[in-house]
Amino acid sequence: MPETQKGRILLAMTGYNSRQWYEILSQEREVVTEPSGAADPSITYAVVWKQQPNLLSKLPNLRVIFSVGAGVDHILSDPTLPDVPIVRVVADNLTQHMTDYVLWRVLDHHRQGMLYRAQQKRRVWREPPQRPANDVSVGIMGFGELGRAAAGPLLAAGFRVNGWSRSEHSMTDVATFHGEKGLTPFLNATDILVVLLPLTPDTTGIINYRLLKQLRKRNGLGGAVLINAGRGKLQKDADIIKALDDGILKEASLDVFEVEPLPKTSPLWNHPRVFVTPHSGATSDATYLAPPMLEQMDAFERGEKLKNLVDRKAGY
Repeated sequence: MPETQKGRILLAMTGYNSRQWYEILSQEREVVTEPSGAADPSITYAVVWKQQPNLLSKLPNLRVIFSVGAGVDHILSDPTLPDVPIVRVVADNLTQHMTDYVLWRVLDHHRQGMLYRAQQKRRVWREPPQRPANDVSVGIMGFGELGRAAAGPLLAAGFRVNGWSRSEHSMTDVATFHGEKGLTPFLNATDILVVLLPLTPDTTGIINYRLLKQLRKRNGLGGAVLINAGRGKLQKDADIIKALDDGILKEASLDVFEVEPLPKTSPLWNHPRVFVTPHSGATSDATYLAPPMLEQMDAFERGEKLKNLVDRKAGY
């Protein structure tokens, strides 16, 4: 397709700084942030994050939707979403960010970082018992591409790793579980629960008190640990606080929350055994993520198949 006929891009982002995305995408294609009229026929592609409802349904020649983030629930929540392919973002940079975050938080809990920081504030010089990594099982809930990528460094650090997913997956040296029947055995064998699930109707609110009670209670850490780097609405914030206060959980690292930004009134901010980060586990950097989108657009216009397509029925 000649340069002048390259498809036009609608960049639609809510609660997200779009300037860098605009600058990179517009180097190769015409980019607009608002459609020209109620039914703009010039727009072929949409690059979105939490787009306004009903926005995309008005574009008669829209051919592909690209998600800026790893999750696509922000797209699928639009009841008038047009029936065009949705491409989820997959990039080495995004995967590395998430892998780093998971390894960082697992090691911090394993090496009792919260305890040492509390001791430092009180000027306490005390060395608690430290269990070896091979005494601790890290369970990754959501064993897709990100989950399997995170498993590698954890295995290299000496941890035992479990993986759970909706459908069956396998990985060398990882004990894998799948489906509803595999969930309880997975939880019962897990000391540190790492949540990397996509948000779907089936997974909404899945990280609740009843589920957390099934985590292994006797382990080298002195209690179960939760790390959620998936989606905020996977969890019930109040249930996590209850599990911490009841001794079901020893500690938690939370990068996502039911309401974001986390309200200043939330007790999670000041809970002594909760580590809070502002949904920064895997930041979507346009420098790394926009070029693969442009490459896919070029390939699509050459008649090639799209990669990393979303299964709308599965929700990811």
